[in-house]
Amino acid sequence: MTRCRKLFTTAAAVLMSLCLAFETGIAAQASEGASVDKTCGGVAAVFNPGSGNSVDVVNATAKELNLDLTAEEEEPRESNLVMANVQNALNVRSEASEESDKVGMLYKDCGGTVLEHRDGWTKLQSGNIIGWASDEFLIFGDEALALANSVGKMVATVDTETLRVRMEPNTEAGIWGLLPGGEVVEVLNQYDDGWVCIDFEGEDGYVSTEFLVIDFVIDAGETMEEIDARIAAEKEASRHKNFGEYTTDADTTLLLAALIYCEAGSESYEGKLAVGAVVMNRVRSGAYPNSIHGVIYASGQFTPAMNGKLNSVYASGGYSAECVQAAQEALAGVSNVGDLTHFRRNNGREGLVIGNHVFY
Repeated sequence: MTRCRKLFTTAAAVLMSLCLAFETGIAAQASEGASVDKTCGGVAAVFNPGSGNSVDVVNATAKELNLDLTAEEEEPRESNLVMANVQNALNVRSEASEESDKVGMLYKDCGGTVLEHRDGWTKLQSGNIIGWASDEFLIFGDEALALANSVGKMVATVDTETLRVRMEPNTEAGIWGLLPGGEVVEVLNQYDDGWVCIDFEGEDGYVSTEFLVIDFVIDAGETMEEIDARIAAEKEASRHKNFGEYTTDADTTLLLAALIYCEAGSESYEGKLAVGAVVMNRVRSGAYPNSIHGVIYASGQFTPAMNGKLNSVYASGGYSAECVQAAQEALAGVSNVGDLTHFRRNNGREGLVIGNHVFY
């Protein structure tokens, strides 16, 4: 995803470190009065931020070190992104061999970083997993980038005490509301002039990137220790299917209701039911954790579970009766989205549109 020039000097390591530091997150400066130019977001915006402060710093450092960055460019290096290419799950092993011990598992749509290639195997890091997986079940390069953009999401963490969410991308616009420090929100669009569009309680809100830390989130795998801990925690809840019905305890039903409220509290009942159906489709698919709790808290999936909002709504009982009804109906096997397992704010993506969401 990044294009780097090969520098034939020891001091070049300094520049490479700077490049990598800027590629792991975005901290853009707001630019008042500039015209709005909508750009594509996605994983490329994080791993290849393009022109910006990082370029200025690298150029300045090169000048101080008397390095020549005008030499002819080498061929672009291949992206170090890797994605699982499986319908269910992929074993990650301690060595590049089928006989070696399993250290973790990658599920459908999980991604990671390539560390090394060897004889048809790839050493990768995904979440807390570091291990080897067969190339037969992995995708790389542009194909991995396309999948990551499809299933991942751009999120922003508020890096100030309180941040105003405006109705338009300028400081003179009206204010929808405030975001507290540390809040994590989904980014819908990025702009070149220091603003992003976010999902704010079902509305398009605009916030300055000057006060945000932006990252692209892809689902990560689980280590064997994490899998064992999750399974042990889930033994307390019983689960069985009966013509599509999922039986669980009242607390788990209310957890699903709380998630529906966080994701679709302002949507119609059809929109609420659709979110519940997506969760249940994942539980039943075999490509995701096989419990409601495991699906909801899977890394990088549901923003309210990441930023603590879900826990707050669940603990306070802040969900509505309609959300509880939608959760109960989804648990009973009702789905108005077929077997679809993803949704996001409707941004023009192809899929089933219900209210402000598109399901795919």
